Amino acid sequence: MTEEDLTVPAAAALPEHAVRTALLELLAERGTVTSTQAAGLLGYSSGLCSFHLRQLARHGLVEEAPAADGRARPWRLPRETPRHAGPEEEFGELARGLEDESYRRWLARRTEAPAEWQHDDAFSAVVHLTPAELTAVGEAVRQVLARFRGREHGPAARPAGARPVAAVVRLFPLLPETGVDSGPDGRTAG
Repeated sequence: MTEEDLTVPAAAALPEHAVRTALLELLAERGTVTSTQAAGLLGYSSGLCSFHLRQLARHGLVEEAPAADGRARPWRLPRETPRHAGPEEEFGELARGLEDESYRRWLARRTEAPAEWQHDDAFSAVVHLTPAELTAVGEAVRQVLARFRGREHGPAARPAGARPVAAVVRLFPLLPETGVDSGPDGRTAG
């Protein structure tokens, strides 16, 4: 058996899962968490969080952090990242991949959802903004979503019938096609 045979599969080989996605987001937000802390914050069992943290670790997506008391087993996003990407960029790529995979799964299986959940509100638009306006739009969306953030910390905070819903917002400037020259206002020059 060669060293290649023992290599853990790439992150893409790890199927997307709501608990793993929530754990990665929690680690990106908090820095380190134990499975017990994650369970309390996410509303899952400690055993389930521990299992999924170990799965993420097997695929190199999380790592054990130094324990303060020697007993707790905290986890964090990996400190060693490829030279081409910083931790935020690497997590962003992973999160976008998980979002895309979740949306494809939704499209393929939406008829399996209860009738009242068989719709979505996906949309896109091209708007002309300044850099300051782009930042302001992003902040406005964050403020709207912040009204619902307390619900993720425990089932008791959720109204009856609430389910996890992905809210994906990507605001980015559109770049011209390769070889097309455009001016500072984004219009094609010429």
